[in-house]
Amino acid sequence: MSLSTAPYISFPGTTAKAMAFYQSIFGGELEVLRYDGMSTEGFPVQPGPDAVAHASLTGGALDLRAGDEIGDDLPSTLSPVYSILAMTDTVPEAEALIETFTAAGGTIELPFLPAPWGDTYGQVRDSFGVMWQVATPGSA
Repeated sequence: MSLSTAPYISFPGTTAKAMAFYQSIFGGELEVLRYDGMSTEGFPVQPGPDAVAHASLTGGALDLRAGDEIGDDLPSTLSPVYSILAMTDTVPEAEALIETFTAAGGTIELPFLPAPWGDTYGQVRDSFGVMWQVATPGSA
C-alpha cells in the first residue's frame, strides 16, 4: 500500500494568511486554490470569491492541507482536541520556534521546560488558534 497523510485544518476565513505564515516558518511550496472562477453551482452556500477552497504546504518541514470553512456557523480553531507536534533537534531551535509564534501574536499555553518523561516540552497557540506542541528529545 502506498499511503501518505497530512493534517487538514478548516479555518474560519484565514487559510491564506495562516498557510503563508506557516510557509514562512517551515518552508516548502504553498499552493492556494480559491473559489474565484470556480463553478459553485449546487453548493448549499456560496463562498466569497476570496475564500480558499484548498491550500497545500509541501516539501518543507511541515506537510499541511487547509481550506476556508464556508457557511454561517464557522468553526473555531481553538479546540483542545487537536494539535500539531513539532519536534526539534535542540532546545535553542525549539525556543526559536516558540519565539516565532509568540512574536506573531501567539500565546504560551504551557511553558517550555524539562518534562517528566525526559524531553523538553511546551505548548504555544498561534495567532490563528492552532495549538503547537513543541518538544526536544532528552538525552539518553
